[in-house]
Amino acid sequence: MKALTVLVGAACALFVSTAMAQERLPVRDARQLMLSALDAPDGKAHGVLVGEVADAISKRFNATTPIYIDVSTERRYAQAGCRRLKVSFWQDGVQLPGEPAPRRRTIDFGINYCRDGLPPRSLS
Repeated sequence: MKALTVLVGAACALFVSTAMAQERLPVRDARQLMLSALDAPDGKAHGVLVGEVADAISKRFNATTPIYIDVSTERRYAQAGCRRLKVSFWQDGVQLPGEPAPRRRTIDFGINYCRDGLPPRSLS
């Protein structure tokens, strides 16, 4: 009985992790996710960086895990289709020079962004 419980638990964990991975859209840059976040009811979008840029970053830092991108809305502006977005790039297993062990690294930035790719005309 205990073995069955462990097996069912492992299957559930695999299903959840697979489902979570499928929610991440493969992208070559963050713009597509930024546009998705502008239109999303919850103001969020999630992806994984793919392509030459992702490969070059991973190679430079000896990382073997994907580079994830999370975009969330911090503020909605009066101008239609414009928001203040928080964009986070993160990756596990990043080895920086002079550090004893690899670890998760995150780069966060904020951007005022509109559907047309320009900043809003007003920040109100």
